[in-house]
Amino acid sequence: MDPAAPASASAPPPQVAVVMGSDSDLPTLEPAVRILAQLGVATEVRVLSAHRTPREMADFAEAAASRGLRVIIAGAGGAAHLPGMVAAFSMLPVIGVPVRSQALSGVDSLHSIVQMPAGIPVATVAIGGGLNAGLLAASILAMTDPVLAQALEAYRRGLHDQVVAKDGRLQALGSAAYLEAMGQG
Repeated sequence: MDPAAPASASAPPPQVAVVMGSDSDLPTLEPAVRILAQLGVATEVRVLSAHRTPREMADFAEAAASRGLRVIIAGAGGAAHLPGMVAAFSMLPVIGVPVRSQALSGVDSLHSIVQMPAGIPVATVAIGGGLNAGLLAASILAMTDPVLAQALEAYRRGLHDQVVAKDGRLQALGSAAYLEAMGQG
């Protein structure tokens, strides 16, 4: 089942919207959609351009809270105005994801998103940080959702256990054999 498929009558309404300025941004934002689905958070995924569809973008942002959305993840490359513009039209928390660009490798996008003027905040993750945007959105929701909080704790325990296992394997094999097993030796 596609985690970003439209909600059916039995599916929970989306709590997080994942919006992007272009469909070419989807590979950067798909990790957010996947982790939210893994954690049981329904999402809505949209293409809304601050420059090419400004009316649709404003309508979406203004109506987001009344439709039950609680967090918006907005990815954008280049001038990267989408996260800030969505934040300007909505009182919901907005998490900006800078998309890697050809011209400046996403540094332009990062600066555009992170340098919001005082009064209209946008939380910003790393260039290409779709996964962390999804986890941050889940953390925001988990403040009032104990089941989601437990799912996040389990996710982090899994990360811990992966690192402990890798360290144990490194200690057992030594660095040269470990790198060789990774295909880098």
